[in-house]
Amino acid sequence: MFVQFLLGSESDKEFASKITQTLDEFKVKYVITVVSAHKAPEKVLQVINKLNKSTESLCYITIAGRSNGLSGVTAGSAIHPVIACPPFASKEDYLINIHSTLQMPSDTPVLTVIDPKNAALSAIRILALQDKKLREKVALKIKKVKASFKV
Repeated sequence: MFVQFLLGSESDKEFASKITQTLDEFKVKYVITVVSAHKAPEKVLQVINKLNKSTESLCYITIAGRSNGLSGVTAGSAIHPVIACPPFASKEDYLINIHSTLQMPSDTPVLTVIDPKNAALSAIRILALQDKKLREKVALKIKKVKASFKV
């Protein structure tokens, strides 16, 4: 069971660390791979085709800005869920990145989650469908959050 990160460039690693912090908290394994759907699509497909043969539970988190082809290319070929978490440095950057991530072609299901922590929690919940111990950790986390609100 693990999360496969696909990053559009090396510069996305800092943003990915915001997601991996939460995965570390839940002790969920992850692999970070830098690939480009525009510059080296064959490498993206090589990773996906290999993982399509895996019997291990996994989920993708894609991090790509500007023209987010990476999430769509991944979802177009992967049999596992794809969560896009586009990075942004400013409000203008956010508008560009969110629109290119939300507008995927038909038959390329990409779940878009803006907040890095929520992207991690989404992947964790997907993986928890197949892992009882992880499901228990998720339930405990929810209980702690609820307990933080005093009535």
